[in-house]
Amino acid sequence: MSGIALPNMSNSGPPDPLSRLGERLDKARARRDGDPSVSGPDNAALQQGVGLGFRTGIEFVVAVVVATGVGWAIDRALGTRPWGTIVLFFLGVGAGMLSVYRAVAGIRTPVGSRPLDKIGNGSGNAKDDWDEDEE
Repeated sequence: MSGIALPNMSNSGPPDPLSRLGERLDKARARRDGDPSVSGPDNAALQQGVGLGFRTGIEFVVAVVVATGVGWAIDRALGTRPWGTIVLFFLGVGAGMLSVYRAVAGIRTPVGSRPLDKIGNGSGNAKDDWDEDEE
């Protein structure tokens, strides 16, 4: 074993380059913690974005799968293979895209309804932006 060079090991601590790196990291962390202008990522905004992404993805997939399943069931019951599945697949894609658009645009009212401030006080004729050309 005289031909093998073994490193000189000691219990004195990490090698010099690693200890200097550790010291520089400690100093940088101390400066960062003391400086309020340097901040980490905003976890609340990140979580909200991830939540919106999961919501839109799941809504789209569910709309397509449910519509295709209903089309398959109609085809099976009526013997109209594959037309019900094809038609309802494309309707499901359209419904999924509408759902994604409404989620991203922030539209919270159901399709076909008006916001409460546009309905009026129930006196009969409620005026809104669509009625301007009739006057």
